[in-house]
Amino acid sequence: MPHENPDPAVMREHYRSVLLHESDLAATPMEQFDRWFGDAADRGLPEPNAMVVSTADTDGRPSSRTVLMKRFDERGFVFYTNYTSRKGTELAANPHVSLLFPWHRIARQVIVTGTAERVGRDETAAYFRTRPHGSQLGAWASEQSSVIPSREKLMERYEQLAERYPEGEQVPVPPQWGGFRVTPVSVEFWQGHENRLHDRLRYVQQEEGRGWRVERLCP
Repeated sequence: MPHENPDPAVMREHYRSVLLHESDLAATPMEQFDRWFGDAADRGLPEPNAMVVSTADTDGRPSSRTVLMKRFDERGFVFYTNYTSRKGTELAANPHVSLLFPWHRIARQVIVTGTAERVGRDETAAYFRTRPHGSQLGAWASEQSSVIPSREKLMERYEQLAERYPEGEQVPVPPQWGGFRVTPVSVEFWQGHENRLHDRLRYVQQEEGRGWRVERLCP
């Protein structure tokens, strides 16, 4: 007997959350993100640094995927990838990008729009050295986003690299692998509420580096 799925039209959560007021916000979006990121981690959310990265090619055709954010500060958000992957090639041609942190369990999300640029090789190398040995080998083994005939072929590449660079031996940083830093031009903080009357407060960068203004958006 085929499995009967629930009707998505009637699936909904009724949010019960504290209101988000303009007076609650920090002076900058990165300070506010730091607060909410800490809340998400303290509440035990799995991988609160997971974000949906959306890019577009030169014809405006979008693509999205989940990536782990590895650093944030006043300069922006950093993640690492293969520069020859779909997102890497799209960002090289069109640096405009959107990030979404979906923290469903606490009825929050953060939406970032901005531009991406590569981080320096020294910064990439410093992070690469912190990765587990297997992840370092994986960065060499996977020609990310390219078509591959089978998983066995991928594992064959990996095993060859494991023989070349055994545990304890330094793995060089792949030249096609590195970081992107997303510099935000707007950051929206979304707090869910009952009756779908959510709070949406968005920081927008002022011209000529004159700080940020805050806008309230209709839910």
